[in-house]
Amino acid sequence: MEIQPIAHFESPFSTKFGIPRQSGLVPDLTGRIVFEPEYRQMDAVRGIDGFDFLWLVWEFSANRDAEKSLTVRPPRLGGNQRMGVFATRSPFRPNNLGLSCVKFDRVENDSKLGPVIYVRGADLMDGTPIYDIKPYVAYADAHPEARSGFVDRTEWQPLQVVLPDDLAVKIPADQIESLKATLAQDPRPRYHDDPNRIYGMPFLNFDVRFKVAGDVVTVVDILIYS
Repeated sequence: MEIQPIAHFESPFSTKFGIPRQSGLVPDLTGRIVFEPEYRQMDAVRGIDGFDFLWLVWEFSANRDAEKSLTVRPPRLGGNQRMGVFATRSPFRPNNLGLSCVKFDRVENDSKLGPVIYVRGADLMDGTPIYDIKPYVAYADAHPEARSGFVDRTEWQPLQVVLPDDLAVKIPADQIESLKATLAQDPRPRYHDDPNRIYGMPFLNFDVRFKVAGDVVTVVDILIYS
């Protein structure tokens, strides 16, 4: 079977670094789905505004040339324990396919792009190919009592975020909470623990510089990409 993208995703993240590790972890993080030309008809999304959530089937496009393995090191386990790739949500998979549940916000009919779907809480990089969109149906998709394997046994708390006022003013006001919630998820590789190391995370057209000490992440600079 050969599949082709039906759309691509537009996101504040131009690289993999900093993207939330699961959908829904940063609920206010906004993005939009732009269809390929052959699907730019409102008929293709008729009725979609009746659903609160959507499933996206997409590609880990930045990992096309990455080495694959049948075992991986989940960040939730600190990056120092191996699990079977099919027992994880690792982005390094045989077919590079991702599955995300996102909050439907609205659909707008753009004069050039046709129907554009706005969503919240996605964990996709800017430019990510999307292969299918399906509505989330609560009676079939929700299993609140389900076990979650090693995730249930691993406690994790978000970090406290310190964003000084003189740096916060550089970020659009409607994006500040999304940025802080993203940083609270600790974008660093799980095996990094150097309180003096400064990291750079692309967000919109900014390079957000931060460091982490204990359970506190502090933004030390925000640069604007030229």
